[in-house]
Amino acid sequence: MTKNPTLDKSKLVSFSIDEIGDNHLFTSVETPMKADAFAISDAEKKEKIAYHFKEIMEILGLDLTDDSLKGTPQRVAKMYIDEIFCGLNPANKPQVALFENKYQYNQMLVEKNITFYSNCEHHFVPIYGKIHVAYISKGKVIGLSKINRIVQYFAQRPQVQERLTMQIGLELQEILETEDIAVIVDAKHLCVSSRGIKDESSATVTSYYGGVFQNEQKVIELHNYLKI
Repeated sequence: MTKNPTLDKSKLVSFSIDEIGDNHLFTSVETPMKADAFAISDAEKKEKIAYHFKEIMEILGLDLTDDSLKGTPQRVAKMYIDEIFCGLNPANKPQVALFENKYQYNQMLVEKNITFYSNCEHHFVPIYGKIHVAYISKGKVIGLSKINRIVQYFAQRPQVQERLTMQIGLELQEILETEDIAVIVDAKHLCVSSRGIKDESSATVTSYYGGVFQNEQKVIELHNYLKI
C-alpha cells in the first residue's frame, strides 16, 4: 500500500510564517498535533476555550454583559469541540464496514458532489465546496454514506486543501486495500475572498490519483462521469 508521503521541511525554511500562511503551504500530510493532544477531556477543553475566547472578545472591546454576547464563548467552545473541529479526535473516526463485491462490479464507482465545510488552518476561516471520490474495487466495497463520513471526518479540522485531498485518498486506499482511488476537491477559501486579495470569484481545485487513475485515459473517463 501507499505510505504517507512526507515533505522536506528544509525547503520551507526560507519562507516566513506569513508567507507560508498567505501561500497556503503545508508541512506534512498528517495534521500537526501535539503528543498530549488528548490528555484532557472534551469538557475541560470547552472550559478552557470558552475562557480564552471570552478574553479575545473583551480585548476586541465587546460588552459581554449584553444578552446577545454573553453566551458566545461557551457556544464557540462547544462548536469547536463537538462540530467544526471534531475530526481532530481519532475517537470520532467513522467505523467502516466492508462488503464482498459479490456482483463482481469491476468498473469505476464515483461518489460526486459531496458537500464539505472545513476551516483554513492559517486563518481559521471557512473552506467549503464539493468533493468527488472514485474507486475501483479489488474485491471489497464500501457503503456510499461511509465515503461521505470519511470526507467529513478529515474536513472537520483546521486544514489545508492539499492535505485534505491527500488524507482522504490515502485513507480510502488503506480501507479498501486498493491503490485505485481518485479524489478531486473543488473549494472556495474565505481567507482569499473575505480578506487579503478579496477575490470572490476564484476557486481552488486539487486532486489525488492513485493506481489506474494515474493513467490519462482513466482520468478522462472520470471527468466524463463528473459531467453527467
